[in-house]
Amino acid sequence: MRFGILGPLDIRSRDGLPMDPGGPRPRALLTLLLLDAGRAVSGERLIHGLYGDEPPTGASNALQSQVSRLRKRLGLEIEAVPTGYRLAVSPEDVDLHHFERLSREGRRALGSGDHPGAAALLGEALGLWRGPALADLPNALGLVARLDELRLAAVQDRVEADLALGGGPGLVPELRELIAGHPLSERLHAQLMRALHASGRPAEALTAYEDARRVLADELGADPSAELSALHLELLRGQEPTRQRGVPAQLTRFVGRADELTRIGALLSGARLVTLTGPGGAGKTRLAIEAARALPDVCYVELAPLADGAQVTYAILTALGVRDGFRAAGGDTTERLLSALHGRELLLVLDNCEHMIDEAARVAGLLLGACPGVRVLATSREGLGITGEVLWAVPPLAAEPAARLFADRATAVRPDLECPADGDGARLVGEICAALDGLPLAIELAAARLRTLTLDDLAARLGDRFRLLSRGDRTKAPRHRTLHAVVEWSWELLDDDERELARRLTVFSKGATSEAVQAVCGIPYPEDLLASLAEKSFLDVADGRYGMLRTIHAFCARQLSEAGEEDRLRDAHATYFLDLAERAEPRLRGREQLPWLARLAAEQGNLDAALRHLTRADPHGGLRMMAALSWFWRLRGLYGERTALARDLLDAVGSEPPEGLGEEYVLCVINTIAGDGADPAEPDRLARADGLLAALEGPLRLPHLVVLWSVAGGPARAMEDRVRSQVGDHPWGVALLDLGQGFQELFAGRADASEAAFTRALAGFRTTGDRWGMANCLDPLGMFADWRGDRELALRRLDEGLTHVRELAAPEETADLLHQRGTVLLRAGDFEAAAAHYTRSAALARTTGVPDKVATARRGLGDVARLSGDTARAREHYEAALEACAANWFSLGQSVRILVGLGRTALAESRPREAADWFGQARGLASGTGELAEVAEALAAVAAGPEDAARLLGAAHGLRGTLIAGDPDVVPVERSARERLSPEAYDKAFGQGRELRSAAVREAVSER
Repeated sequence: MRFGILGPLDIRSRDGLPMDPGGPRPRALLTLLLLDAGRAVSGERLIHGLYGDEPPTGASNALQSQVSRLRKRLGLEIEAVPTGYRLAVSPEDVDLHHFERLSREGRRALGSGDHPGAAALLGEALGLWRGPALADLPNALGLVARLDELRLAAVQDRVEADLALGGGPGLVPELRELIAGHPLSERLHAQLMRALHASGRPAEALTAYEDARRVLADELGADPSAELSALHLELLRGQEPTRQRGVPAQLTRFVGRADELTRIGALLSGARLVTLTGPGGAGKTRLAIEAARALPDVCYVELAPLADGAQVTYAILTALGVRDGFRAAGGDTTERLLSALHGRELLLVLDNCEHMIDEAARVAGLLLGACPGVRVLATSREGLGITGEVLWAVPPLAAEPAARLFADRATAVRPDLECPADGDGARLVGEICAALDGLPLAIELAAARLRTLTLDDLAARLGDRFRLLSRGDRTKAPRHRTLHAVVEWSWELLDDDERELARRLTVFSKGATSEAVQAVCGIPYPEDLLASLAEKSFLDVADGRYGMLRTIHAFCARQLSEAGEEDRLRDAHATYFLDLAERAEPRLRGREQLPWLARLAAEQGNLDAALRHLTRADPHGGLRMMAALSWFWRLRGLYGERTALARDLLDAVGSEPPEGLGEEYVLCVINTIAGDGADPAEPDRLARADGLLAALEGPLRLPHLVVLWSVAGGPARAMEDRVRSQVGDHPWGVALLDLGQGFQELFAGRADASEAAFTRALAGFRTTGDRWGMANCLDPLGMFADWRGDRELALRRLDEGLTHVRELAAPEETADLLHQRGTVLLRAGDFEAAAAHYTRSAALARTTGVPDKVATARRGLGDVARLSGDTARAREHYEAALEACAANWFSLGQSVRILVGLGRTALAESRPREAADWFGQARGLASGTGELAEVAEALAAVAAGPEDAARLLGAAHGLRGTLIAGDPDVVPVERSARERLSPEAYDKAFGQGRELRSAAVREAVSER
């Protein structure tokens, strides 16, 4: 059978008899299948072609019925394949594909100088057209435009052949008619000028040039191209110009890229072949034009319109201005090109080489080898692959130039629009540019939509970027006009294996290693395919990871959905990353923790995506994954961000722990209370987690559970007899027990026993190599040294701890140690350094989303301001710290200390009654011995007499186990009491206070 779609659908049997497929819908369906004759067409693409953007319910079933009817009515072999349907006919039986083949052969003949053969082939190709293409296919405007472009190119090639054969006079009417329909085609204007000149009408030829110049100026605001100007000069002088000069004029300002231009200039000065690579829309062409513009001798060759490799040489000759009147020996185009460039010093810009990379590389290699004065600057989505080639990947626009480009193009379409330079508007512009990967084409298309959309509307619709950014420059080739067309053009240049891998890679949210690709995508030894996709600018490669720009990811994800593989790949993805998380978990507590932390951090996006999938598809697997990742989240300060997901997972699992997953269930419960927002259900979760934890038999498989529970539940829940059996005898667990014991002794006011426990824990963690454990021991050990007045030792210990937590990139622990170091510096009198430490601590805590630590740092800044004499500033910090406190056990202690700070501020301002009121509020909240010690010291400052002051200081000593040497708030109070009492009287009162038990101290404090 023979099929025609270059006009109304026409079907002919082998005998030449017409056949009727039925009504409009079967005709459209058959047209869609014929467009890809012999190849699979996805169901989604067929449905879109039949129904447009809003298909009816049951469209898939309707499609199946339509295919069945076509089979029966015409006897066609339409195969159902996994991705859709395939019409089993040869492309040569379809006029469109026959036209494309004849056009390619005609261009090849034209390029080789076989003008009679070219005219015959192109005439036969154009004779296949019977009217507007795809007349029976709705929703195909973009495709029809592409076919019309191919038809016009074939007409122009045929005219070129006819001109070479002396057919000038007869071509004039046809060319005038073509120009009426395509007034901006400089090639048609040039052909008309040559046809008029060949007809003996030189004056009309010059008039035709003036007509072309006026149209280009009126419609585009541009001058004629260098080639058209050169032809005009030829006609004026009666001599042939030898080449085209310069690069195309641009209609818009060039924004940013100054560093890139400098870099390209440096590369061109040291290499003869430089290729700019990058994905479609990255701005390779514009960058090449701007880089070449500053050079004195440039020939620009646009390869995008070419449909056959044989045209490359001819295109360069045309760009050089070498016409048919110029002849070298034998008339061979390659020899003509070499002769034209012999002895020349120039830069040849070969733009858009990717679709005919082999021929572009062959010609470039030939020229570079034979013409020493020639340099080549190429643009392509992959390198030419020539020895000596320097590749330079055009990077996305950085944030600032991207925003400037957006603003420039936005004001072009709306001169009254003022793009915001700061505030929420500027932030929104930055987010839009980042979401569009910094691709200049995408940014320009987005800015153009501000003609009818607001910034908010534009940002909200970026999820469907291909539909949104579908209105481009009408003068550009269709494949360079819209964002979808640009990416689709790159997609079409991939082979089937590359496409298969590219669409499967979209299951990874943040890139992947080759190991992950092999395991998840089911493609053995994918390294070569990955390298090929990277070379073709479909993937980025950094540190052994392969990633996609979001725009390419979105396009390929659509292909994955059409292929029907998404669910299977999501399952495989989740299985792989669950295994990775469980392999990493025990290694995060020893000497391997740094490389494994880095590996998990690199995979964070994939781990989150896998956990979300498991929450929906396999909640028990989700429990395992959340449990395995909980310690990683804790170390990296990420745990609060996963609270909502933990609650969703708990809802999916139910109210009872699954068999064998008790520890995992408890960890999930703990993660539900790790956020920074108050939740009415939190007390119930705390009680439930406590009961579940008590029921767990030791030793635990996941001993970090104990740490996370102590952080969430508070010190009162941290150390019980059951914990010893749950932790077991592993060195890490033993060190953890000593760490917990150190805090218990500290909270009980037994400083010496606490320091001994922390010292044992530090030795244990050093044995295991766990930096987190070492840092968490060095923090209190530095504090004890500070209490004794050995500030040098305190700073050394804290600095060692900071080294460990910075290696871990643990922001919360870093914030803690910075705060502790600031406190040591404060007591040493270095207020400026202390304030800097507190400020950095607050910034880290803020980025981690831990308001308690922000409050702690703001309290430290309040202390600095107060002790520096700036009581107004101190009050601001204290009040801000109170606002930052969350409703948990840790914030309770911070609130006590903040209230004490407010009281000391009032006292510094000579308002003792107000100070006593603040101290009274602090006393009411105080529960731990450390907090009571600070309250006692504060009350000593407003005591009625020196004996009361000495007794309260003794109580503070008894509660904490010591007074802090050199404490700037306590030293003046102690000195005053000693000055007013005899040594015996002071020691007696102090001793009485020190001997009081906690309950008695509380009562004594309450009396004040």
